[in-house]
Amino acid sequence: MCLGIPGRVVEIVDGYAGQLALVDVEGARRRVNIGMLDDPPGCDDWVLLHMGFAVELIDREKAREAMSGLEMMGRGREERIRRRFEVRGVVQGVGFRPFVYVTASELMLGGAVTNTGDGVLAEVEGPADAVAEFGRRLRSDCPPLAIVEDVRTSDLPTRGGTGFTIEHSRTAGRARTLVPPDIATCRDCLDELADPSDRRYRHPFITCTHCGPRFTIVTGLPYDRAATTMADFEMCAACRSEYEDPGDRRFHAQPVACPDCGPRLELTVGEGVSPSRDEDALRTARKLLADGGIIAVKGLGGYHLVCDARNAAAVTELRRRKRRGGKPFAVMVRDLDVARELVTVTADEEALLTGGRRPIVLLPRRPAGPGAGVSDAVAPGCPDLGLLLPYTPLHVLLFGIGDDDPGPDALVMTSANLSGEPIVTDDGDALTVLAPLVDAWLRHDRRIHVPCDDSVSRWVAGAELPLRRSRGYAPLPLALPFDVPPTLAVGADLKNTCALGEGRYAWLSQHIGDMDDLSTVDALTRTEKHLEELTGVEPALLVADRHPGYHSGAWARDRAAGRPVRTVQHHHAHIASVMAEHGLGRDARVIGIAFDGTGHGDDGAAWGGEVLVAGYASFRRAAHLGYVPLAGGDASVLRPYRMALAHLHAAGVPWNADLPAVLACPAAEREVLAHQFTTGFGCVPTSGMGRLFDAIASLAGVRHEVAFEAEAAMELEGLARGATADPLVAECGYGFAIRPGADGEPAVADPGPVVRAVVSDVRAGVSAGVIAARFHAAVATLVVDLADLCRAGTGLDTVALGGGVFQNALLLESTRHGLAERGFTVLRPRLLPPNDGGIALGQLMIAAAG
Repeated sequence: MCLGIPGRVVEIVDGYAGQLALVDVEGARRRVNIGMLDDPPGCDDWVLLHMGFAVELIDREKAREAMSGLEMMGRGREERIRRRFEVRGVVQGVGFRPFVYVTASELMLGGAVTNTGDGVLAEVEGPADAVAEFGRRLRSDCPPLAIVEDVRTSDLPTRGGTGFTIEHSRTAGRARTLVPPDIATCRDCLDELADPSDRRYRHPFITCTHCGPRFTIVTGLPYDRAATTMADFEMCAACRSEYEDPGDRRFHAQPVACPDCGPRLELTVGEGVSPSRDEDALRTARKLLADGGIIAVKGLGGYHLVCDARNAAAVTELRRRKRRGGKPFAVMVRDLDVARELVTVTADEEALLTGGRRPIVLLPRRPAGPGAGVSDAVAPGCPDLGLLLPYTPLHVLLFGIGDDDPGPDALVMTSANLSGEPIVTDDGDALTVLAPLVDAWLRHDRRIHVPCDDSVSRWVAGAELPLRRSRGYAPLPLALPFDVPPTLAVGADLKNTCALGEGRYAWLSQHIGDMDDLSTVDALTRTEKHLEELTGVEPALLVADRHPGYHSGAWARDRAAGRPVRTVQHHHAHIASVMAEHGLGRDARVIGIAFDGTGHGDDGAAWGGEVLVAGYASFRRAAHLGYVPLAGGDASVLRPYRMALAHLHAAGVPWNADLPAVLACPAAEREVLAHQFTTGFGCVPTSGMGRLFDAIASLAGVRHEVAFEAEAAMELEGLARGATADPLVAECGYGFAIRPGADGEPAVADPGPVVRAVVSDVRAGVSAGVIAARFHAAVATLVVDLADLCRAGTGLDTVALGGGVFQNALLLESTRHGLAERGFTVLRPRLLPPNDGGIALGQLMIAAAG
């Protein structure tokens, strides 16, 4: 082909053997002949076409390589067919229609593509070989954010014609497609953000087909701009041109905007002070942070409370205002260099930090010298820091680029709410609810339709271990190993998420929160309604936890409207969730190890140290941690010394004053507890492994009171990790006593010997770190021994690990290693949290199998 200037293909004139109409960079329209390779045109230069563009001149030899497919296309000219492709998966909002357009254009196929309520529908017509190649590329070469779950094809009568168009979305019928999650700003957009010659230079809302908000702005389906909160912003001519250009990176990118037509920033300090806007807002915000201020910053899925993580006074004040107690704050750092200064990062953890999902990643802290590192008030007593990198252009600009005045390079970035309440998303609510917490508000006028907290994760034993599945992950579905009827699972009361399932898919919601607050219950209502709208699932069955006092169960019963509500045992659901994410079939059975704080047991006790022989439809309790009295419910959770005294009582160890846990308990409270433990008054038996961790932490003098669940266990894990290499750990290990069950009763793992050994070590002056390491090793050995016991009786050799205790990286890794050495196949959570945030999937599967 002879062409002096590269141009863009705008029209296919006559299939493969005819001409292409092009427009060169000066706007002149040209027609270029296409000859077969065995009959080349009489010039030496050819135009290389790539992704629908004529991008460069190449010589004839290179043309033979680049255009070798023309021979195949030529042979197929006589057999012309038309085929429909119905594509399901994450195929809206990820550049899938532009990809289809370009692919069809490259193969010179006629037809059309459109969004539907189910996904993307494409019809193509042309030579049979080219149509087959189109189908192959549809599955294998799709855009990076797309997930093709299913492609259904059907042949249609040919219509003729060669033009290919993108049609308006079709909305008839029930909508069901997979809306993509919000994705961190891509490299191309970041380059434009920092390029003074680019028209989106320093634009806080720069985005394209490959990045930016998706889930949090979608208001309906199909996913088009009109069904997002970007419908509030009319595109300027330049953005409209990009949006409608199939060759542009922003072709049909629904959040596309620029400084002329997009959202605007403003910084509000308070009543009577005029807000600053755009660059002035950013400049003022950076100075406020550098001066120790606290700012509410509007993000993708809600507001964050932000301050300088290196400023002890600012962090302490934020903790006081938010009533945060000692719970760790997440820290956003400017870049990987800052992250490496604060924590140790492996290659796998770095990939998790820098990937498109950008969760908060728990990473081991580096020792910090005087004046270095972040303030101790960020994560007091915690061995890890939760770090994340900027995932929006606004975050990048908040740290500063180019010649900006330097601001803090590490920022506390925590959800803007009072502890226990949902994240604030509404601008009006932010001004009132957050007024006691912040000094200023950095906000914009793009509405947040779906609240979505940051996700939290860590890397353990060669795989990701999610701890909170939310932004970047929700609402992506999980493929199921067998069909489920239309069902709603409402999860548990802590770390609540809900799930909808139908057919071979389950859609889990983003993190909602703890159900002890009315606002969180209302958030569950809104979240479930939105999930129904996105998925098209109309649940005929509801599933809830068997605990009679759970707010989530009451919510399900209140909204059943005549539909059946099935209840599921808590720990059975933990194990079923792990089975499902690993794709185990309907009839599979495993040895399930479910370790958590407490969950309602079928005998009325508070279970939590359970070994189950389990399938989806049923389970048998094969073993459990020995019962001790739990007095006062939440009081014992918040005061680990009470659990220490309960375990001392059960182990027959007197409450002598030389033990830290005994000293921590006021004398009057000891008298009440002694009476309760002796008579059983006001007590519930518990087998909770999480409560045993609390007890050991108090016995070892690590922590006697906590501000949040698992605080003591986290500190105990940190001490154990620091002492695992100490030779004293192996010198004198701890061991549980296992009493086999009789007459079908479960075996019992008596913690008494461990408790007595810990007391002996405390009195001998053994360090808390060595005690913690010995205890972790004993629990891991217990799991392996109980699994062996179950295998001997059942022949099963697959072990599933579930429950919040397995958030403990040291325990999970050592347990997995010990089981693998004994020849077990180990299933551990990888896609969902081991805690109650993943339990809804298990509820769903149990209900479907029962």
